[in-house]
Amino acid sequence: MTFSEEDGVRFLHFSTEWMQGAMRLKKPNHIELEYAQQIMAWLLFIETPKRIVQLGLGSAALTKFAHAFLKRAKVEAVELNPSVVIAARTMFELPNDDARLTVHEQDAYDFVNDRSNHGTIGALQIDVYDATARGPVLDSVAFYRVCRACLTAPAGVVTVNLFGDHPSFVRNMKCLNEAFDGRVIALPEVHDGNRIAIAFAGPA
Repeated sequence: MTFSEEDGVRFLHFSTEWMQGAMRLKKPNHIELEYAQQIMAWLLFIETPKRIVQLGLGSAALTKFAHAFLKRAKVEAVELNPSVVIAARTMFELPNDDARLTVHEQDAYDFVNDRSNHGTIGALQIDVYDATARGPVLDSVAFYRVCRACLTAPAGVVTVNLFGDHPSFVRNMKCLNEAFDGRVIALPEVHDGNRIAIAFAGPA
């Protein structure tokens, strides 16, 4: 894990040149990267839910934004690597856990398979990558189905960070469509090939 800074922006890298997150030093709660802004696109479709969960913490941009500005929500992040959690707190100004913020040091697959989480999450944001950063670590139909099971009734939304120019994109879109009965859209590609998919549960 390495860090870099340029033009007032601090970047997180996982042993590659690929950016895993960023923070503008003068606006630590602002979402700097466009693809990360698009992960919050669920706000266009549903009211702020009681529970927002981020799978994959990264530089904590999404978690910090939700905690700072979506006051009605309980905000949680799930991150397997404790070093990422430490980096988010020490280098990217992620606050300590409080009544509205919880960081779980846990495998994302185990988290969504925990039945106590089923039917409880209004917005589930997925950005789970390994050190190579070239495709999601979790991308099966089974995974996306259990993510859908986590969503609240009557409506919940999943947003997923994908790579549009990578073979995993087609596979992920196929799996998402199967898990969400075709109710999936993909936003246009942004910098570095990121494409955000949005999957909907509940009534049309």
